[in-house]
Amino acid sequence: MDKLIISGGYPLSGEIRISGAKNAALPILAATLLADGPVTVGNIPHLHDITTTMELLGRMGVSLIVDERMNIEVDPTTIRELFAPYDLVKTMRASILVLGPLLSRFGEAVVSLPGGCAIGSRPVNLHIEGLSKMGADIRVEGGYIHARAKRLHGARLVMDLVTVTGTENLMMAATLAKGTTIIENAAREPEVVDLANCLNAMGGNVTGAGSATIVVEGVDNLRGTHYDVLPDRIESGTYLVAAAITGGKIKIKDTRPWMLDAVTEKLRETGADMEVGDTWISLDMHERRPQAVNITTSPYPAFPTDMQAQFTALNAVSEGTAMISETVFENRFMHVHELQRMGADIRLQGNTAFTRGVGRLTGAPVMATDLRASASLVLAGLVAEGDTVVDRIYHIDRGYESIEEKLAKLGARIRRVPG
Repeated sequence: MDKLIISGGYPLSGEIRISGAKNAALPILAATLLADGPVTVGNIPHLHDITTTMELLGRMGVSLIVDERMNIEVDPTTIRELFAPYDLVKTMRASILVLGPLLSRFGEAVVSLPGGCAIGSRPVNLHIEGLSKMGADIRVEGGYIHARAKRLHGARLVMDLVTVTGTENLMMAATLAKGTTIIENAAREPEVVDLANCLNAMGGNVTGAGSATIVVEGVDNLRGTHYDVLPDRIESGTYLVAAAITGGKIKIKDTRPWMLDAVTEKLRETGADMEVGDTWISLDMHERRPQAVNITTSPYPAFPTDMQAQFTALNAVSEGTAMISETVFENRFMHVHELQRMGADIRLQGNTAFTRGVGRLTGAPVMATDLRASASLVLAGLVAEGDTVVDRIYHIDRGYESIEEKLAKLGARIRRVPG
């Protein structure tokens, strides 16, 4: 099992390009199942979760061609099985996203109940209830969702909770349903909008994405197309925090700054000088120690839960005290215990972390527990005295493309070693 070894104390400086968004690429790859011809998806990040999705599609019999630029051509017309097995789905929660497309396009699906990061309960009941209201016959037994429908029909779906994957699954299913589907209390994330734009490029009729109400007029078929995935806003935010925590200066390119308003506003509060262009963001800390900031996570467009761990690490070495409240997932402070091993002064109380910034962290062996927690440990290692060894980095490989190479390009002393 690979590890990252980080020698801290070096301010980051330079420019990097942001990769395509994992959380947009995964549902878009699932959406290719809806087409009656090949779909080419571009700007795909080279990540373990992408490889898992490709393996899942390949096991179904879908034909895949990948070029040197990570454009993936998906031909769903060769599909043989409408089955997503446990051994793949257990490693990546986003595998549940094949349920809606398979059911809508082919009339049946057998999909394992999902796994993924251990950051709290994320039940799929909203997916199942929505598909049932659209006319699906669904039963859950033996750890699998068995779904059938001659043809789904439009329905008004009111989501009890804001759920990104639930919104995406139901939106995809509705594209080939008969009639109109209205999704109320829909997730508003940019990745949902990107999926809607891709579905429309395939001939779908989706309106309202990015708002709380999405309307889908069903069509008879979707065609093949080429679609480029949007940039990764969480990777963007993570590298900006990496520069801030080290007192450095960075410019990230090929991003979309409007997606990061909540994050960049908090970075300004830390004392960072920020400049924003159409496709780039620059941050300069002028070698100053950041100021601690209070944060409450909430669904988009508020502060993202996927940036909470990174700001917890930032607050750990900032001037002053602050509190971070996690309202999205109930078990997303597992990185705190590892940060405490490095000398962080953090007190947990329920869903809130109270931080008191310390003058320095000390390198230590630490263990990644989920994707974003692993990023926070790398950030802490960048500023700690001595060497930090981050174990179980398969988590970070699920969501960050070549993180050690990008950080090294910015001046970090970081290397990957076999476990």
